Amino acid sequence: MKLSNVFRSLALVSVATFTLSQAAPQTQAQTAIVKKHIYFETADPKSDIAAALAQAKKEHKRVLLDFGGDWCGDCQVLDIYFHQAPNDALLEKNFVLVHVFIGHIDKNLDIPEKYGVAIHKGVPALAVVSPKGETIFAQKTGEFEDMRHMNSQSVTDFLEKWKQ
Repeated sequence: MKLSNVFRSLALVSVATFTLSQAAPQTQAQTAIVKKHIYFETADPKSDIAAALAQAKKEHKRVLLDFGGDWCGDCQVLDIYFHQAPNDALLEKNFVLVHVFIGHIDKNLDIPEKYGVAIHKGVPALAVVSPKGETIFAQKTGEFEDMRHMNSQSVTDFLEKWKQ
């Protein structure tokens, strides 16, 4: 191989490597997580839960209460995982989901207390409730407070364990 061909090959490899390294950050930016509005400050959680209980009774499902706030990155990740397969189908088939706004752990605190959820251990916090309003499961130790370091399978396992 001629020396000029070697230099030409090295130049092409260098250009390709540089081009790929420059493209990577753009790809990351395109897949950035967009903060979603999940928890509504003006919602009436008692009324929302009552409606969910009625729907759950009619559809033979359980109610899944999700306590958190839009400011909470782990709550945002949990919501992303809820909408990924197979979690989306598990939720649809087995649960009526209610997002309960708890502010910065300073609003609607009587709701998690009623269902036995230790909200001060961290959010998101979940409770599974029967159509009769009985608590079947309540988070006590902030199991999902570090959701950003967990994976979608942890949500799948939870939904499988507590489905109707």
